[in-house]
Parts: sequence; structure tokens; C-alpha cells
Amino acid sequence: MARYLDPKADLTFKKVFGEHPDLVMSLLNALLPLEEGREICDIHYLSPERVPRTEEGKDSIVDVYCATNDHRQFIVEVQMYWSNNFMQRVLFNSSKVYVGQLSQGDDYDRLQPVYSLNLVDDIFEPDVEDYYHYYHLVHDKYTHKVIDGFHLVFVELKKFKARTLSEKRLQVLWLRFLTEINDDTEEAPRELLDNPEISKAISLVEESAFTRAQLLGYDMFWDRMRRDRGMANGLRELRETKELLVKAKAEAEQAKAEAEQAKTKTEQAEAWMAETIRRMRCRGLSTEEIADLTA
Repeated sequence: MARYLDPKADLTFKKVFGEHPDLVMSLLNALLPLEEGREICDIHYLSPERVPRTEEGKDSIVDVYCATNDHRQFIVEVQMYWSNNFMQRVLFNSSKVYVGQLSQGDDYDRLQPVYSLNLVDDIFEPDVEDYYHYYHLVHDKYTHKVIDGFHLVFVELKKFKARTLSEKRLQVLWLRFLTEINDDTEEAPRELLDNPEISKAISLVEESAFTRAQLLGYDMFWDRMRRDRGMANGLRELRETKELLVKAKAEAEQAKAEAEQAKTKTEQAEAWMAETIRRMRCRGLSTEEIADLTA
């Protein structure tokens, strides 16, 4: 019985999608919002080093950078856990790739759109049911008016659930490959093996296809991810606790201010009443008459 490695790891993802153009082309066609007639028919790899990294980017894997013969640019990235600045980094990387298409003196009409596919092994939109998020430049009123420059897709893998195990759509099959195949898989699902491209990808992540040194690196990758994820969760909890404390302090200060305001109003009312009674007495009203008027 075959044993499998998790395809989301650095080693395995780059092997499947960074060395086999037919597989990354299939993945992109399945997961990107490409217009009819604009599907990817050819692809070639570009050096990932052309995509800038940040010092914080050690938790972010820029696995694949490629282009088509019509110069459309594609970035595929796996994010093992969510960080608040990830979207900004994706936009930054996409912008650098977009600008990098032109040399000095080139015309702007040479610019082609940049597609960024980001597979996130975490939940970053807990209040939204959808797992698929597509961002692009669109008119806020006339949504059919679009500036074709950036196409940013974020997939929350932990939210994905196939509606039926027999569903054959290629997007569903690739997402099942990414979420169901892992170290605990004893037998690959027949629905995945029946698709030639998915079947090929599964064979590439069989443990027997890797050297002992590669497997050691694979284990070290997951050790680092578990440590970094724990640190990220700790920082997230710390940030949430701080936000709760700030909110509680603000509410306490507001309650204190309201109490002081109420106390001031009470003191003003009592002073007004005392002054009113004094004036009544000056006018010769008896205590009983004053009591009746101020009851």
C-alpha cells in the first residue's frame, strides 16, 4: 500500500506544480476566473527569485511563477497560516511583477494581466461562508466595467468541503487533492485517481518518490510550520486579548463619564430645587405650601 506526503508542503508542492507544466496549467485553469476562450493552453516557468520576498516572508512559499506565450503572468503561493499583512504582500508581489513587464521606453499596451492564486491552509474570513475569494479592479456602480490588471484569488482550504464525493468538477478534484491527500492517507480516493492529471499528481507525492534527505527536509518543514503556527496563534490570541482589554477600558471610561455626568445633573437639580425653595420662603410661602408645590 502506497504512503503519501502532504502536497501543501514546500517540497511536494514545488515538485508537483513547479516541475510539471501540464499540472500547474490544469490547476490554474480550474481555480482562476478565466474568461471563456482565455483558458491557458501553454505555459513556461519563470524564476521565482524575480518575485520579491520580504523578511517576514519566511512563512510564505512563492512556489510557482510562470507565464503564457501571450505574456500573462501567474503567481502561485501557499500560505500555511494567515497573517494580517498577507494580502498586502500579495498585492505588493503582484504589483512588482506587473511593473516588471516593461523596460525603459516600452509602451504601456505591452502590459498583460497578473494572476495571483493563493492557497491558504487557514480560515481568515470566519464570518463568510465562502471559501473562494476573488479580488479585481471593478467599478463600484457599473460592475461590468473592469480594469484588467490584477486578479487576486484567495482559497481558504480549511473551509472547502466537496458537496458530494462523486463530484467531478476539476476545481473540486484539485481542492480535494490539496485537502485530502496527506500523511494519514491510506488509499487515494477513486474519484481522484480516475482523473489523469490528479492521478499523476498523486503519484508524484508518494513517499517512495523521495530520497531520505528529502523526507528529512519534509519533516523539518512541518516541524517549523507547527512551531510558527503556534507562535502565530499565540500572537493572534494576544492581539485579541489586547483588543478586548482596550474595549473594556473604553467601556469603563465611558461608564465613568456617564456616571459623572449623571452626578453633575443630580447636583444641578438639587441646587436648582434648593434655590427655588429659598425664593419661595422669601415670598412668604409656608413650609406646607412649599411641600405641595415641590412634591
